[in-house]
Amino acid sequence: MATQRPEQRPEQRPEQRPEKPASGTATTETDNVKRRQIMEGARRLFLAQGFDAASMNAIAQEAGVSKGTLYVYFNSKEALFEAIVERQIEEQAAQIFMLDADQDVEEVLTRLGHELVRFLCRPDGVPSLRTVIAIADRMPELGAKFYLAGPARGIASLKGYLEDQVAMGVLKAHDCEIAAAQFIESCLSLTFRPMLFNFAGPPEDARIDRVVAMAVRALMSAYKP
Repeated sequence: MATQRPEQRPEQRPEQRPEKPASGTATTETDNVKRRQIMEGARRLFLAQGFDAASMNAIAQEAGVSKGTLYVYFNSKEALFEAIVERQIEEQAAQIFMLDADQDVEEVLTRLGHELVRFLCRPDGVPSLRTVIAIADRMPELGAKFYLAGPARGIASLKGYLEDQVAMGVLKAHDCEIAAAQFIESCLSLTFRPMLFNFAGPPEDARIDRVVAMAVRALMSAYKP
């Protein structure tokens, strides 16, 4: 069996590479499909092997593209991982933190709690977060970007919703940022957090129902006029 050559850093890769897409074509459907294909292959490999063990050669093979094509779309493993994290965060925000100020508060909070727990407790949710945490010391800018675009964005969205409810007289005035953070943590502390530390598997529906219901009840008891 041939010995695998060490992975070259982007600045050391061979000079002969495919041409980059011509100006104006980078956003065509073909390029978008190829980009998603690469990101999906890399995501599978990162989950299976971790960030450090996954080489660009292996990512290209997993994604079904040449290494030259891979570098057309992503000039480094770090850039590829960052793109995957950003897409995941965008999906989370689009699915979960769209809050309608005109809907019943308890219904909105219950829906939010359930969707947030289930999103984070999906099969690849915990490994993805562990991977980000594992490289945050080495890539602090990525850790900061993940926090700002993910947890901080979620808190800010819920804070804005609670402020709207206070303005409409539905809830009493309070520190909406702290209340938002406390509600999110209440939903996750006994559902997602045990999974993160490998203490337990995905929570059963009955447990999610109970934990989220208690978090909603606590917030409403504290701030309902």
